[in-house]
Amino acid sequence: MINFTVGPVQMDKETRKIGKQQIPYFRTPEYSSIMKENEKYLCKYFDAPEDSRVIFLTGSGTAGMEACILNLFTDQDKVLVVNGGSFGHRLVELCQILEIPYEEIKLNYGEPLTQNILDSYDGKQFTGFLVQLCETSTGIKYDMDIIGRFCKRNNCLLFVDAISGFLADDFSMIANNVDVAITGSQKALALPPSLSFIVMNKRSQNRVNENKVHSMYFNLSDYLKNGERGQTPFTPAVGTLIQLNEKLHRIEYNGGVKAENLKYASRAKYFRTKINELNLPFSQFTTDSNSSNCVTALIHKNPTFNVYNIFEILKNEYGIWICPNGGALKEKVFRVGHIGNITQKEINTLLKAFIDLQKRGVI
Repeated sequence: MINFTVGPVQMDKETRKIGKQQIPYFRTPEYSSIMKENEKYLCKYFDAPEDSRVIFLTGSGTAGMEACILNLFTDQDKVLVVNGGSFGHRLVELCQILEIPYEEIKLNYGEPLTQNILDSYDGKQFTGFLVQLCETSTGIKYDMDIIGRFCKRNNCLLFVDAISGFLADDFSMIANNVDVAITGSQKALALPPSLSFIVMNKRSQNRVNENKVHSMYFNLSDYLKNGERGQTPFTPAVGTLIQLNEKLHRIEYNGGVKAENLKYASRAKYFRTKINELNLPFSQFTTDSNSSNCVTALIHKNPTFNVYNIFEILKNEYGIWICPNGGALKEKVFRVGHIGNITQKEINTLLKAFIDLQKRGVI
């Protein structure tokens, strides 16, 4: 199978080789040294402020999202949530479950967040702001410049779900006044699913340490304390963290985060250009200027066509996974991921499959 989903993505041979090894015992100085290196590189690649820390949480990206909202906010807060798709809606649901007072900026699917929209929320005493870097369900990338300025102006603690966008899209915690950002192991890092990484500046660390959290596993102050010695409070996904260390070193050797950004931008541009050149019956759901490099969301030019069928046919007849959608977008929007160990040859294989489906009259 060729995998064009946005997670888990295709892993490279170096990562797979490490995955075959026996998992070592982890309460050792040697393992702590690996973890400290992991923290150093992730802070660098997120362009995090000095004194930032990383929490290594064994759990999916949603575990990281829930842990952050649980630890950062209380019923005395008032947070503003950008809800423009499935994952923005997930942030809303977490606020509801955890009883955090919130207001949502409800955007139409694929609609960008503009300065005019944000201006109407100025001066309303929000203490937090929750947003995706990339709303993966629609492929849209939010403008972190205007969001960062809004949060600085209103003294909001800014949480960014960069789970899919990290490494694919340009992102700087310093430049965009971001207090907390998260990503997941199975996205552009191309590791097995198992971990979320939470990068926190000093202000967010202080808030976590001051808040009383009624949780054992999700008590992030405990992770910060254990992290000082390169450890976690509970058994982590040890093997994945060793794979992470090798991958972070390799990213550094190959030119760092800027080289990663360029790689995924080039890959996304190639695919989108070919879609247009081949005159396929698809169009982008979001414009190039508003699209993330991690994924391209596509709609059929016939609005009544059920695009979920394309996912099923490619999977069953061509040995290719694309990324279907759920909810209201299930039959309307499908996605092609650009992250992970994907080659141009494999992209061309997908394009040829689309051409074949068109010749067959399937699409």
